[in-house]
Amino acid sequence: MNILIIGGTGLISTSISRQLLAAGHKLTLYNRGQTEPRLPGGYETIRGDRNNFAAFEEKMSSAGPFDCVIDMVCFKPDQAQSAIRAFAGRVGQYIFCSTVDVYTKPPSTFPVTESHPRVSLSDYGRNKAKCEDLFMAAHHQGDFPVTILRPASTYGEGGNIIHTFGWDTFFLDRLRKGKPVIVHGDGEALWVSCHVDDVARGFVNAVGNEKAFGNAYHLTGEEWQTWNQYHERLAEAIGAPKPTLVHIPADILARISPEHTMITYLNFQYTNIFDNSAAKRDLDFAVTIDWRSGAKRTYDWLVENDKIKDSQSFPFYDRVLESHRQQCNDMVVQLADLNKR
Repeated sequence: MNILIIGGTGLISTSISRQLLAAGHKLTLYNRGQTEPRLPGGYETIRGDRNNFAAFEEKMSSAGPFDCVIDMVCFKPDQAQSAIRAFAGRVGQYIFCSTVDVYTKPPSTFPVTESHPRVSLSDYGRNKAKCEDLFMAAHHQGDFPVTILRPASTYGEGGNIIHTFGWDTFFLDRLRKGKPVIVHGDGEALWVSCHVDDVARGFVNAVGNEKAFGNAYHLTGEEWQTWNQYHERLAEAIGAPKPTLVHIPADILARISPEHTMITYLNFQYTNIFDNSAAKRDLDFAVTIDWRSGAKRTYDWLVENDKIKDSQSFPFYDRVLESHRQQCNDMVVQLADLNKR
């Protein structure tokens, strides 16, 4: 098949591209060329910025037609509208990479299914939901068949490992050096992570799959674990000491360091578990890489590519820990004294 990926060099799209090339598809990537591809040869590239809508639509009208377009970098409604103008009547299938962040949190039931209410707490999730609606409207009016895929937390080689303070790799240096690490809340909210190769296989199996036309699917992890277990198993995987976990409420963290922990407040603090039944049925989706194995692979890749920052590069983290320790001690002393009166 003749396939276009809008993006193609990010974490998920790199694995998608590799799997498509291995399967013998003709592949074209459209991107700005700002990220060095981690791909073998055998594909074509179109350079451009999709946010320059007129130029993007002109280039797409002169390229193809394509059997399938996989859109990995559509985040806002005006980008979706531009894509619909560019590809209406000219593509056999449009696969939109959405996110489980479209859903209302906290969920009313578990596991979350694809029909769960979509009223996100974040601008990112709300915009993705609007894009979903635009693409599905295009599907129903006959512009092109649409498939919506909703990954959750995805990790793997070429990416990094999330934590309470976001994505920065100094966290892994803290773990391997046995330094205390901060975990939001009491660490008992459930979380799922899925290795990129498993997620990408769901995308590849959706290509040209008529059962997927007009439907949305989860492509998420199934190893439900608390954040405490997440950190402990990660430490085991990379050969680090058992971590000392310091629990701080997510709302406090968001107030003291919103640039690093707002996603924790809006997302990580809630239990996130999802039903993959539809993707298993229609896309032959399967989780084949467990957390310890995938985390070790990701950590090894980061080490090999010299991408783990020294923990001293973010001294604010230790200041948060020290302030928390002092405040807790002061509170205990003050309240113990009051209790004696």
